[in-house]
Amino acid sequence: MRYLQVFVTIDSQEKAENIAKSIVEMKLAACAQVSGPIKSFYWWQGRVEHSDEWYIILKTTDEKFDKLEKTIKELHPYEVPEIIAHEIIDANKDYLDWIKETLS
Repeated sequence: MRYLQVFVTIDSQEKAENIAKSIVEMKLAACAQVSGPIKSFYWWQGRVEHSDEWYIILKTTDEKFDKLEKTIKELHPYEVPEIIAHEIIDANKDYLDWIKETLS
């Protein structure tokens, strides 16, 4: 089993909190954190755009990722939501055990 942190951005704090709460309630992530606002600059439809966004940081496992990604896409208003998973290479063993137990 691999442990992951999944990063998602969205355009409002309320939407971020709703997605975070839903994902945790569905046990697709053991923990969700919302932070922001952040200022994002990006290419969209041939031009540079910018907006305030919020981060959702989710702690999960590779076993839950496919369903997590599908659910985020269903809940997220963006045409192409940012969903980026980073493997947790090393961490407090007790914390990783907690993630595993929570998602079992």
